[in-house]
Amino acid sequence: MKPPPFEYHAPTTVEEAYALLGSLEDAKVLAGGQSLIPLLNFRLARPQHLVDINRIADLDRIYERDGGVAVQALARQAAVEDSELAARICPLLSAAVGLVAHRVIRNRGTVCGSLAHADAASELPAVLLALGGSVVVRSSRGERTIPAGQLFAGVFETTLAPDEMIVEAWFPALREPFAILEESRRHGDFALAGVVRAGPKLALFGVAPTPVLADPRDPARELQPSGDLEATPEFRMHLVRVLTERAFAA
Repeated sequence: MKPPPFEYHAPTTVEEAYALLGSLEDAKVLAGGQSLIPLLNFRLARPQHLVDINRIADLDRIYERDGGVAVQALARQAAVEDSELAARICPLLSAAVGLVAHRVIRNRGTVCGSLAHADAASELPAVLLALGGSVVVRSSRGERTIPAGQLFAGVFETTLAPDEMIVEAWFPALREPFAILEESRRHGDFALAGVVRAGPKLALFGVAPTPVLADPRDPARELQPSGDLEATPEFRMHLVRVLTERAFAA
């Protein structure tokens, strides 16, 4: 299928990108495009404008900040997967990125784009939540930091304003035991259910409209997952219990 018509913009500076997002109605940011382009092709997204930020220089760093790992907006998932810095400071992040789809997708997909996409079955939003990380967002109005617990608002929904862009994600250092486990029909598919352990904390994904923190002693309590052709609600709750047990046993 072909995407619906849109107007294409290719800013070369962050200031130009902020100005475009602030002046255009119904605009989407294009970074890796591994989530947005399929939505466009299936006509599930119909923005009037695409703001392609790939021509902006110096927006692809992976560096240490405040004792954690900062990942800028154009840093590819594969670069984070291969980063010695990320593996040393936050090995959970490295492990999680390696589970995202397939390597060919990770070569183009971005960490910040995955967070902005806010797919409830995606690994990285749950990792950010389990770690207590945050994102830095900017617009022509200024900059603010959004903690992970305040970022995700629903399926494919965040608390970003229309003129704001995630410019950096911050993942705290992790020295405690960790695990990320998921169950899918095939390798690379979206998870039917998944769990992230970061020390004593547990985050679930694929079982609610957003990633959620849960009690490791009873992870399915108050959980009301939806059912579909892939799995029933009861099966998803069963997976959560089994995966949590394995995560904390490991």
